[in-house]
Amino acid sequence: MLHLENVKTGYDAGLALFGVTLEVGEAEVVALLGRNGMGKTTTIRSIIGLTPPRFGKIIFNGVEIQNLPSYKIARLGIGLVPEGRQIFPTLSVRENLLAVAANHCNHSDPYTMERVFSIFPRLEERQKQSGGSLSGGEQQMLAIARALMINPSLLLLDEATEGLAPLVCQEIWSGLDILKKRGLSILVIDKDIGALTAISDRTYIMEKGEVVWSGESTGENLSRELTLRYLGV
Repeated sequence: MLHLENVKTGYDAGLALFGVTLEVGEAEVVALLGRNGMGKTTTIRSIIGLTPPRFGKIIFNGVEIQNLPSYKIARLGIGLVPEGRQIFPTLSVRENLLAVAANHCNHSDPYTMERVFSIFPRLEERQKQSGGSLSGGEQQMLAIARALMINPSLLLLDEATEGLAPLVCQEIWSGLDILKKRGLSILVIDKDIGALTAISDRTYIMEKGEVVWSGESTGENLSRELTLRYLGV
């Protein structure tokens, strides 16, 4: 479904990615791991067109998207849950969802407000509250639900549970597990290695703007030595 081939990009005069190659298949969950500042967010931004690649290709469902604007990439079926959530704080939960509702890919069983409420029931309870009045965990649920309302084929999550309470994290991972079982392709960044390996099929590890390891998301593959080398502080 998604293929990055030797992608190089950066900010101002400097590069942040030095030839990233990775893939996400149909109905596959892929984890993207690495310490802070290693290029994970830039990879997500490159895919969605916020930091366009200077070199290389990004192919989504057979279409080269590296030169397209973000809104056209989204309409092709890529949903983004950005770091920091970036919900509309003055709009209600319901308005946040209605503002982006679309089905550009003509899915036969699209996500509706009722469907996203079934994944995150807490949002239904707070649908009349403003986004800015929600807790951090509720805002993250809203950010995921909002991305689902464009009915993507691929969901990008940048820091799925960063800074959230354990019980809220559990709700979010449960929601993502539901999406996986429904066949949604997901590329997810998070620091919770255990939760990520439990939900993901494959893992990529980044260091200094490059992919330094990739493989199946199993405890045997992601050894203690490997995680200490590339993910330890």
